[in-house]
Amino acid sequence: MPDAVERSAMRKVYLRLLPLTAVMYFLCYIDRINVSFAALTMNQDIGLTAAAYGFSSTAFYIGYVLFEMPSNLIMHRVGARLWLARIMITWGIASVATACVVGPTSFLIVRLLLGIGEAGLFPGIILLFTSTGSPMSTEAASSASSPSPCPSPWPSAPRSPQPSSPWTACSA
Repeated sequence: MPDAVERSAMRKVYLRLLPLTAVMYFLCYIDRINVSFAALTMNQDIGLTAAAYGFSSTAFYIGYVLFEMPSNLIMHRVGARLWLARIMITWGIASVATACVVGPTSFLIVRLLLGIGEAGLFPGIILLFTSTGSPMSTEAASSASSPSPCPSPWPSAPRSPQPSSPWTACSA
């Protein structure tokens, strides 16, 4: 009986979480590629050269990469649900600020802030689905505790005897 109750509860959770996270990730994708469509007329309107547009578009990824790790560290402290809400709010503010862009410098700043605000979205979604209590985390925990001929790189995991060759024991 508990297995059926757990399955029913997780089904309800996934029916509510999957559509929301799919929409979040879809909007993330649209937001990333939308700037290239907007550039067709925006570059002339705000006086962007091709080099300034390219550097400003790259600034998004610079902010994203630089703040991915801090975002993940904070997310593990405060939880995926709260951190994903923060990402969505700051992402929305930065997206609205894009309407206030008047020149190359403001476009660069907004794209950098958008990358900083969006950092951690994908890892947050992964953490949300693999947090304690979900079937994915239960499967991961059971497979991690099963004996394996491959040595574990993590010091907290139980280690198995060293194989004679690392390529023969770990090949799938």
